[in-house]
Amino acid sequence: MTLELLDDPLGSALDDAGFAHLPGLLDAGTCQELAAMFDDDARFRSTVVMARHAFGEGRYRYFADPLPDVVVGLRTGLYPRLAAVANRWAEVLGEPGYPATHAEYRARCAAAGQTKPTPLLLRYGPTGYNCLHQDLYGELVFPLQVLVMLSEPDVDFTGGESVFVEQRPRQQSRATVVRPRQGDAVVFPVHHRPRRGARGHHRVQMRHGVSTVHSGSRHVLGVIFHDAA
Repeated sequence: MTLELLDDPLGSALDDAGFAHLPGLLDAGTCQELAAMFDDDARFRSTVVMARHAFGEGRYRYFADPLPDVVVGLRTGLYPRLAAVANRWAEVLGEPGYPATHAEYRARCAAAGQTKPTPLLLRYGPTGYNCLHQDLYGELVFPLQVLVMLSEPDVDFTGGESVFVEQRPRQQSRATVVRPRQGDAVVFPVHHRPRRGARGHHRVQMRHGVSTVHSGSRHVLGVIFHDAA
């Protein structure tokens, strides 16, 4: 089985570059509404101050159930298309596959003791940044996740580019910088993805982070499809 899907631009971009850009996923009004939720304590189950854990500078907050309707819609709407890619990757890597719907996948997470929702809002101010990391919350991990930019670069903030690093076996790591506009989304791997080598497909580890924000305030929605223990 090959990884090329010529009729699936999203899948082809993920195969070739390790990320895919989805322009205009949310309109400006929805982005502003989501960003404004950051200060509503009742919507969140936990808050992380990055500096306390040497993760970076900034804060992120995990939504509590019930999730906002738009977040539920993104999880359920994007999941089937991403699961098609995830299942191709699983097949070539010899890994277990994924069910067709997000409801079925959440049921698997619950059976494994992973019941806490993982979608989150992130806020960075001047000097804010996020160290390279992977979003792993339990035994079950859906291999793709999505960020949605809620602020407008060069208007609401400067700097703060999204950074993706591919750790290639026996080679130096490759970094890619992505600058989505307000409402744009980026799909990227949670922990690893397949690459074809001389001896077939192999796993390459992926990490992601955020470069330093120079001015203003940067808000991002993170859509993760596996739940947390």
